[in-house]
Amino acid sequence: MIEIALVVAGLLILLLGAGVWVGLGLMATGGLGLMLFRSTPVDVLLGQLSWNSATVAELSALPLFVLMAEILFRTRIAAAIFDALAPWTTWLPGRLAHVNVAACTVFAAVSGSSAATAATIGRITLPELTRRGYGGSLAMGSLAGAGTIGFLIPPSIVMIVYSVLAQISLLDLFMAGIVPGLVLSAMFSATIVLLALARPGLVPQARERYTWGQRLAALKNLLPVLLLIGAIIGSMMAGIATPNEAAAVGVVGALAIAAVSRDLSLAALRQAMMGTVFTSSMIGLIVMGAGFLSTAMGYLGVPRAVAEMIAPLHLGPVGLVVLLLLVYLVLGCFLDGISAIVMTLPIVLPLVTAAGYDPVWFGIFLVVTVEMAQVTPPVGFNLFVIQGLTKVSAMRVARSALPFFFAMVVFTGLIIAFPQIVMWLPGLK
Repeated sequence: MIEIALVVAGLLILLLGAGVWVGLGLMATGGLGLMLFRSTPVDVLLGQLSWNSATVAELSALPLFVLMAEILFRTRIAAAIFDALAPWTTWLPGRLAHVNVAACTVFAAVSGSSAATAATIGRITLPELTRRGYGGSLAMGSLAGAGTIGFLIPPSIVMIVYSVLAQISLLDLFMAGIVPGLVLSAMFSATIVLLALARPGLVPQARERYTWGQRLAALKNLLPVLLLIGAIIGSMMAGIATPNEAAAVGVVGALAIAAVSRDLSLAALRQAMMGTVFTSSMIGLIVMGAGFLSTAMGYLGVPRAVAEMIAPLHLGPVGLVVLLLLVYLVLGCFLDGISAIVMTLPIVLPLVTAAGYDPVWFGIFLVVTVEMAQVTPPVGFNLFVIQGLTKVSAMRVARSALPFFFAMVVFTGLIIAFPQIVMWLPGLK
């Protein structure tokens, strides 16, 4: 069995290394493995499983949430969020750098993507912070770290994919991400405070001045996005709408915001729809490939072989998740987060549940590891987004993001030690 596992892993590495699309690589690996070691009819199995994976009800929320984010990306919502939050951060060490964290946290609640969050907020905050004299490393690092919250606070594309593959409630997963997302946001702000105190030169001496009247007046800029957040998350938590229905509400709300701000044009709408088609098709192909590979590995006995390899290590539950954390950190250097999850979940999820961990908790754990992958070179998507905005090297952005990467490592330790951080809100249902 171990030999089969090694052959399957080798096939996958070979195909992905050759530049084959991830979804097709997963399908080809499963198909070749079955043809080499089993007599299963690959064509029949592939057709059935591809259809089953593509028609899961929870997956229909994916293109709607992607469309919502694509529409909002083409509006002036990021500028409105900056104007609303900037007056409220001036009393903290690091001052306006905290706007990156706060704005990404707010926008994450109406976006399912880390890269989209970083790009939307960064195109407003990075030029503004640079113009006001904030150190480039602080501005870039805080955006790279805070942008990852787009995966943790619902709605989240990664959570939708995980819920389909793990066959758990998407609503439970969404609820489980709220408290950890807020805690991680607070840790990012704490990191900015420590950096500002340790290196005062990162923050300009001239202090922005706002009256209480200006602060209160600025909050009106947050009203549209807060209403949209309430419509999406509030309707799900109150049991009024399913995630699919909430996604449809989100699209209508995004269209309304774009229309009121006069950003809604036929050209922008066409761009948003085409972006949605590209993103949803890519993820759909990966999900179909993952579903087929998962079943193929079950037939080949790969999960059992991996369990037999790990058993002699005598790892306890904590030791197991620490080992998995290290594995996902390495994978994150070479693969995007969704690909890393879909390729490994069929093997690791049975091990984790056997160790006593809740699949919902493990989903949030995986999302955090995916967030880390967003800021680790050479394949860190947030690094590329910020590189495109600033025209500096990806390695310089990665160095700027390093303190925030360590904040995520500490946060992962917290949710391992105190799983109730994740499970408290779903437990209130």
